[in-house]
Amino acid sequence: MYATRVLRALLRSLLATLLLGGAALAQQPATPVSEQAVHEVAAQLRCVVCQNLSVADSPSEMAQQMRAIVRERLAAGERPEQVVQYFVDRYGEWILLSPRRQGFNLLVWLSPVVAVAVGLAIVTVVLRRWTRRRRESAPPTAALDAAMSERIRRELEDGP
Repeated sequence: MYATRVLRALLRSLLATLLLGGAALAQQPATPVSEQAVHEVAAQLRCVVCQNLSVADSPSEMAQQMRAIVRERLAAGERPEQVVQYFVDRYGEWILLSPRRQGFNLLVWLSPVVAVAVGLAIVTVVLRRWTRRRRESAPPTAALDAAMSERIRRELEDGP
């Protein structure tokens, strides 16, 4: 009877060790994360406190907390895109310093190019009209008669 109790206790402790050890093995080991990797992800995100700075550049406490979350998620094995998507899911597209190049956001990327092209076209048209008006408004050159040409030639040859 005593041997049965000891055997049961030994089996329970062995089972507990296997279960706890298996749970510890199931967790992914944290991978070392460089500050450069954290900075690259944080540079894509807008600080929610000082909205004109990235999380990487902001000195606010909230930005420090966000950098810590970035570091934790990268250490857990997530890719940088997944970390950025985590913040987009939490805060919306607004959190990104540069909007994604898809959907309605394409207007943000294409409008400067279109504006420059339209501006260059306007400048070209204005310059062509301006130069055409100058040519049209220039006084017509009178044809020199032979006597005047001869006089000019003599004066140039004689000198002062």
